[in-house]
Amino acid sequence: MLIGSRLRELRILKGLTQEELADRAELSKGFISQVERDLTSPSIATLMDILQCLGTTVSEFFSEAQEEQIVFGRQDYFEKHDPDLKNEIRWIIPNAQKNSMEPILLTLEAGGSTCPDNPHEGEEFGYVLQGSVAIHLGGRICKAKKGESFYFRADKTHHLSSRSGAVLIWVSSPPSF
Repeated sequence: MLIGSRLRELRILKGLTQEELADRAELSKGFISQVERDLTSPSIATLMDILQCLGTTVSEFFSEAQEEQIVFGRQDYFEKHDPDLKNEIRWIIPNAQKNSMEPILLTLEAGGSTCPDNPHEGEEFGYVLQGSVAIHLGGRICKAKKGESFYFRADKTHHLSSRSGAVLIWVSSPPSF
């Protein structure tokens, strides 16, 4: 690991100039410049002072945690087909159940539906990409077609159905799929 380039990234991230960091750490601007270009190495005590000025610790600085994946493609999806309900669910954000919302791509075949979901805390949102759906919410039924979206609080029994088939993005918060 090149300490200098990591220090430079962290300094820039914190919005500090070399001179500002040097002043805070009671070092010279030239020394900070040399460290950032890996021309010299700071002592452990000096490195700890620099890191303290940058608002981090030695263990955080040297941890090589992998960056979190932001963009997901088809190869990342998890798919489940339910022949009884005539639907297919694609989790388009892997491991989304750990997040506060869980978007899925739902394909309902003609006559297909989702399992009735018991009332729970949270919210549900959907956007219809193809076809149309009926949203069963308690005793109420609402329809949404291609290009329309829906949103509801999940405190009533709910599920979706489609007579002619549909493809939609469905987001549940907290995750319930």
